[in-house]
Amino acid sequence: MRKLLNTLYVTLSDAYLARDGENVVVRSGDEERFRVPIHNLEGIITFGYTGASPALMGLCAERGVALSFLTEHGRFLARVTGGVSGNVLLRRKQYRMADDEDASLAIAGHMVTGKIANARTVLQRGLRDHEGRIRGEVVQKAVNSLAGILREIPGAGSLNRLRGMEGDAAKIYFEAIDELILEQKETFYMRGRSRRPPLDCFNALLSFLYTLLAHDVEAALETVGLDPSVGFLHRDRPGRASLALDVMEELRPYLAERMALSLINRRQVDSKSFYQKENGAVYMDAEARKTVLTAWQKRKAEEITHPFLGEKVPIGLIPYVQSLLLARYLRGDLDGYPPFVWR
Repeated sequence: MRKLLNTLYVTLSDAYLARDGENVVVRSGDEERFRVPIHNLEGIITFGYTGASPALMGLCAERGVALSFLTEHGRFLARVTGGVSGNVLLRRKQYRMADDEDASLAIAGHMVTGKIANARTVLQRGLRDHEGRIRGEVVQKAVNSLAGILREIPGAGSLNRLRGMEGDAAKIYFEAIDELILEQKETFYMRGRSRRPPLDCFNALLSFLYTLLAHDVEAALETVGLDPSVGFLHRDRPGRASLALDVMEELRPYLAERMALSLINRRQVDSKSFYQKENGAVYMDAEARKTVLTAWQKRKAEEITHPFLGEKVPIGLIPYVQSLLLARYLRGDLDGYPPFVWR
């Protein structure tokens, strides 16, 4: 198990990142705003049109620190990575299995099972924690429907059928999750998933959290030697990290959607945190992004007993643990890929 390291988030649009020896230095104009040793970081994410020196990019590539550039709204632009890690045999095995429908279905089935099981747990926790404040019959009906889909997954028979089940489950889940929004319901609601761009405040918050999770999962997959672009559930598409999207499926309910509900119900974000553009797109402002990033980092430092390993691990390492388990399955060290199932 590797040490939990931190991600540096740079939100100053006029910031410039540079190298000073073994340190990452963040400058704004002529002023040094922050300095951190490179060995304390596992990733750097910049928002806005932040620049970085070639020397710093080289240092990040050399030390395996992922450096990602996002727009101020969280849309991915570019990423600096070092040489391909891991041995070629693992990647060849990944590619062969991704080309095999039955092998892909076996892995994807576990991932979708993890996703639906975790979504179901989010709803069950809502029933338990907020009895009397929500329409319990609506949530319970969704819980039962998700359980029915879970029972059907082993007999899916094809990837397309599995994707259909995943889509049906997502529709049921997101319709019910609206019941778990307890505060500020005039601002935050779920009337269906919208993205590129998000069209309401809840979708804007979810999209931002998914972006953070995607960065962590991509970095974790590369760390264990897997190719984030070649997936089993999501098929190849230029510019898309399909395997990262696969692994994210089982992690989104536990890591992203629960956090979105907490931020809203605790009033850590409100209507003033968002603005709408002329095309209808809704985004968070800079102050809200800082609030979410702080909560995200704090959450990653908390510990949970991993359901498969039976050991306590920082929540921030779950993407790495799942990537490691997937690599072990592909190598033949495990009989099946064990998805992360929250209990």
